[in-house]
Amino acid sequence: MRITFTTLTGALLLTVSGGTFAASSVDLSVKGMITPSACTPGLSNGGLVDIGKLSAKDLNVDRMTRIKEQKLQLSVTCDAPTVMALESKDNRPGSEYDNRGNFGLGLINGTQKLGSMELSLVSPVADGVPVRAIESLDQGASWAGNSWLMPNNLLSVANTTAAAPIAVQLMTADLRISGLIAPTNTLTLDNEVAIDGSVTLTVKYL
Repeated sequence: MRITFTTLTGALLLTVSGGTFAASSVDLSVKGMITPSACTPGLSNGGLVDIGKLSAKDLNVDRMTRIKEQKLQLSVTCDAPTVMALESKDNRPGSEYDNRGNFGLGLINGTQKLGSMELSLVSPVADGVPVRAIESLDQGASWAGNSWLMPNNLLSVANTTAAAPIAVQLMTADLRISGLIAPTNTLTLDNEVAIDGSVTLTVKYL
């Protein structure tokens, strides 16, 4: 279904001898689609990853420290086969340390970037069939193979023959979370500091 709203401003014409009139109206169109099906994303453990306490003495002074990799089970359940993608939002924008398109882990004293978090899909399965992850950097206009979730991409799944999203009713995958802590020579670690990464995953219908 397509919904279109069109507005037309009123026009007031003044007669001027020998003059040329400029247009006095402009059209605004709002277009879109309403899909009859809906998809619900889910994460195991309520989406919580707890890496426990890290000792500052065990962190690298002049290079990033990679912390133990974690995994959650990701699922997307739809009412019917639906072409969709996942869109990621970094809820700690501006706090990513290495500026590689990953997600931030929060700030110390409002300015010191604590680190970065890498997210990727591992072993995705769609309706019982293994599939591969694909990404779009232009809001779905084109796609290529990639399994990394980033704040500026869409991630979907495709079969093994084409890089195009397929309709799925149930998609599952391991969500791999890889954390990196910034070099300690860039951080103030006199007191306990909370690792504070947060990402929102939203289903986008294609």
